[in-house]
Amino acid sequence: MELADGQRGREAGPRRSPFDLIMNQIRRKRPGSDKKGSGRFLSRQSDGGGIPEDRETEEREEKQKGEGTDPAESVETLYDGGWGRVCVFVQRLGKRPDSRSLSLAHCDLTATDTLELGTLLPCLPQLEEMDLSWNELIGGSLRALTSHLLHVGGLRTLKLCSCRLNADDISALGGTLEHVPLLEVLDLSWNVGIGGGTLEGLLGKFRPTLKELHLVACQLTAADASTLGRIISGLPKLCVLDISCNPLLAEAEEGGAEEGGPGGIGMGDLVPFLSHCPSLTTLRLHSCGLTPNTINIFGGSLRYLPSLRELDLSCNKKLSGGLTLLAPHLTHLPHLESLSLHLCYLTHTDLASLIQVLPSLSELTKLDVSSNKEAGGVVQPLVSALPLLQMRQLPLNSCSLTEDSFTALALAIPHLRHVDVSWCKVAGGRLALLLEALQPGVLQELHLSSCDLTTDDLLQLGVVCKHGCLSSVRVLDLSYNGGVGPEGWVGLFGAGGLGSLEDVDLSLRPLTSACSAAWLPSLLSALPRLPALVRLGMQRWTLTNQGRDQLNHALRKRAVLLEWDTPISTPSPNQDRLDEMQSEE
Repeated sequence: MELADGQRGREAGPRRSPFDLIMNQIRRKRPGSDKKGSGRFLSRQSDGGGIPEDRETEEREEKQKGEGTDPAESVETLYDGGWGRVCVFVQRLGKRPDSRSLSLAHCDLTATDTLELGTLLPCLPQLEEMDLSWNELIGGSLRALTSHLLHVGGLRTLKLCSCRLNADDISALGGTLEHVPLLEVLDLSWNVGIGGGTLEGLLGKFRPTLKELHLVACQLTAADASTLGRIISGLPKLCVLDISCNPLLAEAEEGGAEEGGPGGIGMGDLVPFLSHCPSLTTLRLHSCGLTPNTINIFGGSLRYLPSLRELDLSCNKKLSGGLTLLAPHLTHLPHLESLSLHLCYLTHTDLASLIQVLPSLSELTKLDVSSNKEAGGVVQPLVSALPLLQMRQLPLNSCSLTEDSFTALALAIPHLRHVDVSWCKVAGGRLALLLEALQPGVLQELHLSSCDLTTDDLLQLGVVCKHGCLSSVRVLDLSYNGGVGPEGWVGLFGAGGLGSLEDVDLSLRPLTSACSAAWLPSLLSALPRLPALVRLGMQRWTLTNQGRDQLNHALRKRAVLLEWDTPISTPSPNQDRLDEMQSEE
């Protein structure tokens, strides 16, 4: 009878699952120093309400109070237990726990995970960086996380790229930014729900400490430009503003200009507010629908940006003819180091205007005029106007280079760390002009894709490798050069001198194929001398079963990404047209 009463007494208490009983046995067997970190590892809600481990902790706290134990020790015990929960949560997602940096990008987080993560933030008082990017399932549930941001007041970087954030998420984020007084970097890129007026949820919410704001591909409209302008006007320390890939920003600009306004709604409403950002060093307007009229308005604001070092205007295809209006204003940027005008359909007049102001850009290290066909005819005056001693990048891929312009480029080669003449057919048979100008230990990337290279070109490349001129090259792109014979590949891989190579691409054009049996042994012999290699592109090269096994064996213990597919042996009758289309892209 007494046994029955005792049994009823046990049944009346909180019931535990078998898993809880196992964990309880583990806790009993662990040393005393480890027990304090196991209380919250994988707690479950009991039928009686609350978490059993929490009740045990509360009872322990009451006991410590009665015994006069130091409260600080109790807090430390709670923190250690909370850190255990953080470790379990992070490791469950395949990540390594770090009390200062929480990187959970590409983890397929759900709304439930967001809720759990929010409850863990009080256990991360030292957190400085949190990255939840590319978790599209957390959209609509961000409020469960932002309500706990007050516990991580030291947070400096917050990244929420491609999370399908909606208006409620942005409103929740804006409502809690005041609790993150040290925030310096906010990245909300690739959230299309931010455009169309949603951005107003952040207006007036930022602390003046913000240094970087990224809103790439957020479908910002012309109406959002004014809101964005008012946001950045309150950020005097802003250094980086990236609003690339928002082509609708300047959509309504033309109509407003016709009515006599300063550009109407659109980019014209954003530009005046740039004067409030004197600390701006990086401004990226890639693919923002800029037009000659927009760029004229924009040029007038450059005098207020004396610290600007990087200006990206690339992929604004409507900009053709407008650079003549911008070029005179570039003289207000004495510290400009990087200017990108890739794929802007620049005219000969545009390029002539640019060349006139280049001597005033004395700190320029990178000029990108690639994919502008007219650039091929002005390489000689372009190179003459550049500060060659400090130039590091001058990509001229898809620029319709001529023999004279290819020769003129050789003057800049000794100083460049990045050389790209891809899709320039004139390089075939003339590569020696560039290679002879190389200096040891300078070049880091060499791109020669689809250049109609010959066997002799590859043999010459092998010669400069032996001389150590490519010893610091990390990227070597030789793809789409099907005219190179086996002797060329053998000469290249047998030369050595590529100890820093990390990425090499030998792929053939689509719809073509060739056998690699003649030069594969040379590649296999060269692999041990390529300790830094992480990627090998060999698409559409045929391999025998033995060759494939040998290559896999050579790479089996190395973290090398081998890009190889089964080629199609059907030649393309329109290969030249295919090359031209890919060059334009």
